[in-house]
Amino acid sequence: MSTAATSPAHTGPWTALPLFPLGTVLFPGGLLPLKVFEARYLDLVSHCLRTGTPFAVVRIRQGAELRGQGSGKALLDSVGVLAHLQDVDAEQPGILQVRCTGGLRVQLGATHQRDDGLWLAEAIAGQPDADVTVPLELQPGALALSKAIDTLDEQGHHPFLQPYRLDDAGWVANRWCEILPISSAAKQRLMALDEPVLRLQLVQDYLQGKGLL
Repeated sequence: MSTAATSPAHTGPWTALPLFPLGTVLFPGGLLPLKVFEARYLDLVSHCLRTGTPFAVVRIRQGAELRGQGSGKALLDSVGVLAHLQDVDAEQPGILQVRCTGGLRVQLGATHQRDDGLWLAEAIAGQPDADVTVPLELQPGALALSKAIDTLDEQGHHPFLQPYRLDDAGWVANRWCEILPISSAAKQRLMALDEPVLRLQLVQDYLQGKGLL
């Protein structure tokens, strides 16, 4: 079975935004594949398909996600990203292969877990990155990303959604952040920055420091 849903723009605020805690970071404009098999998340995907609403992907900062309110439950970061369902395939009973696209950043407030373990949060949406052309001094980073995309394409890997926006500072920075071998904590800090040129500058500094530019 193959289905797809297109979510309308949602800007909140929310009193109970569903969360999908992960050990990774979703970036605005990014593509995230998920294998969903737990009942609470199967129900969440079904709900989002019916209603066209998003959930938020948020990084687990410490601990592990546990059901209920027991000791040792996960600590979540305070900034996540809305995830909009793009494709949902049920290749096996009880297992969904899901592809999500990253939307707006969201600032999370108070969180709690339902009895089934699903996290919910008060949340407000942040502003999208301003459309800023890549400055001249940061063009090396954009050119290097273009070459990286060509190499990945030749290898049969297509991690980014088209169209490619290689002239946009925020888009270039976000795509680099997704593929750089840096910690999830570093990716979280970069994602949470609301200044796209600064984000790209930090990425280019990293590339230069590693001798990649």
